[in-house]
Parts: sequence; structure tokens; C-alpha cells
Amino acid sequence: MANKDALRALQTRLAERMQQVRTEQPGVSWLAVDCGGQGLLFPLKEAGEIFDTGTLVPVPHTQPWFSGVVNLRGGVCSVVDMAAFLGLREAGGTTPEHARLVAFNAALNVNGALLVDRLEGLRHAADMQVVAETDDNGPRPAFAPARWRDAAGRDWQEISLAGLAHEPQFLAIAG
Repeated sequence: MANKDALRALQTRLAERMQQVRTEQPGVSWLAVDCGGQGLLFPLKEAGEIFDTGTLVPVPHTQPWFSGVVNLRGGVCSVVDMAAFLGLREAGGTTPEHARLVAFNAALNVNGALLVDRLEGLRHAADMQVVAETDDNGPRPAFAPARWRDAAGRDWQEISLAGLAHEPQFLAIAG
């Protein structure tokens, strides 16, 4: 009798836990970076490897925000200066000392990387709050779905790398 009760209790706990898992929102995590003083959040599932800036080779007749190409793990990858692309600073300036390249996840089929000024670590949605839309926020492109605020009061712009990879302006590198 005790074994039947223990088995029923186990089954009940498992059923409750399975129901809880079905209703829970999966955790959202981002790679936090700084670009031109603006905090950006790249979804971890869309971000790839992080690299030193290496030797960027300029490409003539491209947009000012297109930094050039670089060899990453034996492959030639395009590099976009994210701060310049977003209009947070003028293109062609000095690369910040702590700059890094964040490659797109291979699943996105984008042979490229984003030049960011500084890595800021990881952020989790559970530790942040969505910033409400206001008229002074202005319209955002589709690849920038939401703004978040962390416990320290800093605002962060979420950037969908998958959305960015399909943005016509991002794809139009010819100058």
C-alpha cells in the first residue's frame, strides 16, 4: 500500500511539473554590447562567436558603415560597424580599444560580423523590464522589437540579428 501511495505521489508531482513547464515562458537571454554609448541586446540564439577585430580590409565603393572584410576561422566575413549603421557615431573613426566582432550564428546563414565597441556581458529577461512605448521614443525598425531597462536604470535596445540580416538597408552595402 505504501508503494502505491508513493507511486501516486510521484506521478502527481510529475504531472504538476509537466503542466508548469508547458505554461512557463522560456528564459530569454542576450549578449549585451555597447555601441556608440547605446546598450544593445543580441539574442544568444542568434549571436555566434566573438572575435578580436583582427585586420579589417576595407572594401571600396561601399557604405561608410561597412567596415570591410576580415578572415574569421579561414573564411572571409563582412563586417558592419553597428554604431555607424545605427547612426550613433560617424563612420570611419578610430576603432575603440575594447572593440570586438560578434559573428552571426551559423544557423542564420549570414557570413558576417558586427563591430561593437564593448562587450557588456549577459542579460536575462527575468532581470529586466520592458520600457513602455512613448511618443518621444520614435518609430523603431522591425529588427529592434523592444527596449528594456535593467535594475541599474540603464536602457537597452533589443536587436534581432535574424531581422537585421533581412533588413534591406543592411543588405545594401554598395555606396
